[in-house]
Amino acid sequence: MQRKNMNLLEKYHQEIIPQLQKEMGVSSVMAVPRVVKVVINVGLKEAKDDKKVLETVGAWLAVISGQKAKICRAKKSIAGFKLGKGQPIGMAVTLRGKRAFAFLEKLFSIVLPRVRDFSGLSLSGFDGQGNYSLGISEQTVFSEIDFSKIDKVRGLQVTIVSSAKDDQKAKLLLTKLGMPFVKELKDGQQSKNN
Repeated sequence: MQRKNMNLLEKYHQEIIPQLQKEMGVSSVMAVPRVVKVVINVGLKEAKDDKKVLETVGAWLAVISGQKAKICRAKKSIAGFKLGKGQPIGMAVTLRGKRAFAFLEKLFSIVLPRVRDFSGLSLSGFDGQGNYSLGISEQTVFSEIDFSKIDKVRGLQVTIVSSAKDDQKAKLLLTKLGMPFVKELKDGQQSKNN
């Protein structure tokens, strides 16, 4: 009965690594793909004019990730966007190790099922190098967010960086971790709502 209380990181080490070794036909544990980091970021075009936005978004990013967010600044000036070099343009959190696995466990089992009309994640979120990105249109799907303290509904992007060298291995890893992908039909097409 101890297996039921296993967190995702323990499950990865005890069950998923041996399964992946067998399915991929690799003898070394080091050859098995792993989650390197999870990056959560929010673009904030209004941050250059309103510094309070950085505090608000930073607070709720810290609540959902368990880690303080850093401010992302413009690397160069872009006159068309009225943006100067060094101005804040967003916030990001990079999670590794236990925090990354804890966030993924929450994302797969609690957050995504709360998204309205959710029928699975599209396979088009892979970048060709074993990493996967998904957008979440509202921060309110995270149960930790206090609705009374929300100034504006904002979206965020989650990028899962893996050590897999291709999308097939990354998909196998993420599927074993519990990522809810859209079901594929026999002809290779994804089922409705992708």
